[in-house]
Amino acid sequence: MPGLTTKIIHADRKTDIEHGAIHKPIHTSVAYGYSDYQKLIDVFQGTEDGYIYSRQSNPTTTLLENKITLLEDGFATVCFSTGMAAIGSTLFSLLRKDDHIISSVHLFGNTNSLLETLSIIGCDVTLVDATNINNVEKAIRPSTRLVFIETIANPCTQVADLPRIGILCKRIGLLYIVDNTLTSGYLFQPKNVEASLVINSLTKNISGHGNVLGGSVTDTGIFNWNKFPNINDIYKGKIPQYWGITQIRKKGLRDFGGALPAESAHKISIGAETLVLRLDRTNRNAYELAQFLSKHPAVSDVFYPGISTHPQHKLSQKIFRAYGSLLSIELADYYNWSTFLTNLNFVILSSHLGDNRTLAIPVSHTIYWEMGSKIRSNMGIKDSLIRISVGIEDIDDLIADFDNALYSSREDLKVSN
Repeated sequence: MPGLTTKIIHADRKTDIEHGAIHKPIHTSVAYGYSDYQKLIDVFQGTEDGYIYSRQSNPTTTLLENKITLLEDGFATVCFSTGMAAIGSTLFSLLRKDDHIISSVHLFGNTNSLLETLSIIGCDVTLVDATNINNVEKAIRPSTRLVFIETIANPCTQVADLPRIGILCKRIGLLYIVDNTLTSGYLFQPKNVEASLVINSLTKNISGHGNVLGGSVTDTGIFNWNKFPNINDIYKGKIPQYWGITQIRKKGLRDFGGALPAESAHKISIGAETLVLRLDRTNRNAYELAQFLSKHPAVSDVFYPGISTHPQHKLSQKIFRAYGSLLSIELADYYNWSTFLTNLNFVILSSHLGDNRTLAIPVSHTIYWEMGSKIRSNMGIKDSLIRISVGIEDIDDLIADFDNALYSSREDLKVSN
């Protein structure tokens, strides 16, 4: 079998591409016409393949969906305009009033906000420390429909007990959704831990260049949709494997309208070709930078699964190809975090992650400010926490930049009389 990069880079030309082009062209048409009314009807009713309206599907986006399916070793994929559109549309299309969701207390801020909205409109949400399977199991109710988990938490890098949660969900028949954004299908395939659906923010590692938004949901093909009570009868075709992804495309993508533009799909598709090359570099850089920072006198804590003292280091070692490119740090006493950030040279102060460039941000004062101090405290986020997304720069330049900025952030101890 060919390797991942070989499969992705040659995926386009394995299909019929116009004029022998190596890349699928950008199809900007909104609507698609048919000379035969019956063909139009068949496409509308799903008995024949084809395109109707670009809010549901587009030839350029279809090729990207096929690449993401390859990346995740899945069954089928639907792409969206952003990662949050993928999460929101998936949950809203599959859940009903009074359904119960279990998720992690160490959850990305916007996803946490989305679950809060779901609770307001009638779904019950329980947040638990998912690093311990017992907490997940205790939270299960008769009305529980799904468990939603991230592979590595942002920003403090907690790693959920992904394999045991998968076994639990399979045994009970719960839908198991895993957000794979911080790892991608290169570092980890959630299908291997019995995940039913896999979410990716294509904006991050898969695109990698910080120039396009996108999201996806992939059905791994292993969940028995016959056991899920919320599938509309109209989407129950002859093959149950299609039920879930069809409802997500129809009730999520079509009805909510979070369509991925063809131009964006093309950019992401090109970016995905270098995914393995980029992640090999960013993950190696992150590992070396984390090791350096863990020994630096100006740093009191490093949060990174590749550090041997990380609570889930052994689990990460077992299930991930590498530890990701995200880490967070706390500075030691008498070192000022704001001065440190100000004195960085190559590192960009930005909220993004999974970029080619190294980025840093003070978490509590920016991306997690809206959550409030109580929730931040429950997540282990201190006011001085700095999140770092490591890029592809030369590692010696990164280490020198951090070293200089850290030492320049030292403040003399002031003693009042």
